[in-house]
Amino acid sequence: MSEDKLPELGKIHPAFFDRVIYPKLGAASRDVVIGPRHGVDYGVIRVGGRYMAISTDPFFVVPSFGFSKAAWFGFHIVFCDVAVSGLEPRYLTIDLNLPPEIKESELEEMWDTVHAEAEKYGISVITGHTARYTGCNYPMVGGATSIAVGGKRDLRSPDRVKKGDRIVITKGPAIETTGLLAVLFPEKFIAAGGESFQKEAAAIFSQMTVMEDCAVARRFRGVHVMHDATECGVWGGLYEMARAGGYGLRVEEEAIPIQSVIRKTADLFRFDPFSAISEGTLIAMVDGKDTDGLIRALKDQGIPAAVVGEVVNAEQGMKIIGRAGERTLEHPKVDPYWTLAAEFSK
Repeated sequence: MSEDKLPELGKIHPAFFDRVIYPKLGAASRDVVIGPRHGVDYGVIRVGGRYMAISTDPFFVVPSFGFSKAAWFGFHIVFCDVAVSGLEPRYLTIDLNLPPEIKESELEEMWDTVHAEAEKYGISVITGHTARYTGCNYPMVGGATSIAVGGKRDLRSPDRVKKGDRIVITKGPAIETTGLLAVLFPEKFIAAGGESFQKEAAAIFSQMTVMEDCAVARRFRGVHVMHDATECGVWGGLYEMARAGGYGLRVEEEAIPIQSVIRKTADLFRFDPFSAISEGTLIAMVDGKDTDGLIRALKDQGIPAAVVGEVVNAEQGMKIIGRAGERTLEHPKVDPYWTLAAEFSK
């Protein structure tokens, strides 16, 4: 399929945005500091002397998780995208377009969790809409907008990245792919590797957030830009970040941490973990003087992290150094998670 056509599933290809969406963004404004672009999870506007990072996502609820766990995941999907701005997440607007079959007890359980997570992170709900409608279905039950606030010095953005910055990755690849599949299709994991394997893989679910990663990273001025490795995983995230900032990369593939249960999951189900959706994996470009301190601080919070490469000039391109030698980093375009989920659902 041509890259500027719509894919069957998953996010729309960047080429389509370049042709159809990005040339038509409404009225221009000097208050827009960062507008829509590939590789940046948030937009930023200037309001007086303050900066606001804003991101909008579907509110994603999977009943088979249980409504509390489903709401936890939906909340973190929404807020991770502004947490990577470097500003402090503060406000939530939420539109719940619920299917007719949702029960009062289920909605109450879901909202109790949203409230508890918001209180935990100091976030206030400021407006929204809640209704049941014919034609609405799980898991996309509406949308939400997250807002983070701070000063100019707190904002991290692609234009702050410079040659020699180190690439830091937390938790490793395929966090979301492993966590979601193990919870949604436990029988597939049990059949492939036994009950203990399924339980270990399902426990990855709780790692599907970068809220704590970003809270640590905000303490270090040398963290220049951050990105949550969602669609198309680590390779997709690195590619999009370099394209957004106009720089090159040299990535040491063997240096990227990968949790043993995730490696086993990828081997058993035959997918590339580095191309798979990975909500919870933070990628950051960091000044070398802050790299060691950042990694220590992350590990103090129980978050594994490693330096996996460095930023180079754009003319040097995006390169992955692996056991088989050097190759060019390309965008995966198709995330294996969607194929696996469709196959397992049959």
